[in-house]
Amino acid sequence: MIKAVVGANWGDEGKGKITDMLAEKADIIVRFQGGANAGHTIVNDYGKFALHTLPSGVFYGHTTSVIGNGVALNIPVFFKEYNEVVSKGVPAPKILISDRAQMVMPYHILFDQYEEERLGGKSFGSTKSGIAPFYSDKYAKIGFQVNELFDEDRLKEKLASVCETKNVLLEHLYHKPLLNVDELFAELMEYKKMVAPYVCDVSLYLNNALKEGKEILLEGQLGTLKDPDHGIYPMVTSSSTLAAYGAIGAGVPPYEIQKIVVVSKAYSSAVGAGAFVSEIFGEEADELRRRGGDGGEYGATTGRPRRMGWYDCVASKYGCRLQGATDVAFTVLDVLGYLDEIPVCVAYDIDGEITTDFPTTAKLEKAKPVIEKLPGWKCDIRGIKNYEDLPENCRKYIEFIEEKIGYPITMVSNGPGRNDIIYRNK
Repeated sequence: MIKAVVGANWGDEGKGKITDMLAEKADIIVRFQGGANAGHTIVNDYGKFALHTLPSGVFYGHTTSVIGNGVALNIPVFFKEYNEVVSKGVPAPKILISDRAQMVMPYHILFDQYEEERLGGKSFGSTKSGIAPFYSDKYAKIGFQVNELFDEDRLKEKLASVCETKNVLLEHLYHKPLLNVDELFAELMEYKKMVAPYVCDVSLYLNNALKEGKEILLEGQLGTLKDPDHGIYPMVTSSSTLAAYGAIGAGVPPYEIQKIVVVSKAYSSAVGAGAFVSEIFGEEADELRRRGGDGGEYGATTGRPRRMGWYDCVASKYGCRLQGATDVAFTVLDVLGYLDEIPVCVAYDIDGEITTDFPTTAKLEKAKPVIEKLPGWKCDIRGIKNYEDLPENCRKYIEFIEEKIGYPITMVSNGPGRNDIIYRNK
């Protein structure tokens, strides 16, 4: 059976923790899209980690961690992260890398930086990890799959051809130094040494694992609103963030994905530009940011302060619907314990029209939040294990949001640790 763990919103919902928790009962954890441009923060017995490409199940000895074909694989970044995890006392995780995964090339990162520089004030707020140029090349069919490292003559020929077009842009658009084919080839041969022991036909491996009745966990990156088709286009990422894409990015049949755990935070946060209807500012935002997450709301990859907002029922209902939520994991609820009353965005006002349906970007940019306030519970809820033991106002907050989004909240996270979780039987 396959379970997917994906985000309902803008990313940063707490997927890493939920994946780490569910991985205890899984055999295989697969990253199926995205690259090292977003991070998952995990707190467990080994310490606190920010993972960027490694699947969030690497902390269990019984699991195999898989990089699927849909991932933008930055090989040096991946192995740096692998070595950091092992250096902190984590047993060397079992790793498999798809022979069809494509590599983030050194020039992808340069082009990302140069383009943001060129756009100036109109930039997309990129993490400059090379993701947009990577996916652009993938779909222009001039990307490099991992398996291509093992046919050196063909690789060199293709590199020369690709560098020819890249150098035209570097010289005439960006006015930057040109690429050297021999240097790039030498770098790719270093990549080859790093990945060679781990490369495999991942789709076939997962197919066999399913036949053996293994439990597979698909781990998504970012959330619905960053999806290039269904998100806040163009302020989106370059790969699909939806559970449905897990079938493609891992190479498994779609009907095998039987459980979709959609992670949604008890308030909102976002990194990067784009419409964010329930956003708050000033001291109100600063306080929520300071108290948020474990050690504050700052990007796990960039360290950038996240933009803060109250819970957005419109965006979350839409996010859960597009993901096909069978379960909602409601995270960082403990953070809200300081508030006398908790604002919730229950609808949008767009040019005087009230709607609970998530609109396209141009309308979204005009939307104003319709806020309802719920009474706070004014106490620390960490350490509580049973739903019935939560303060009444806390339960009312969860049930109010569940009703507004229309999907069952079956897990409530009330702290950063692996065991800070309350299961609700629905």
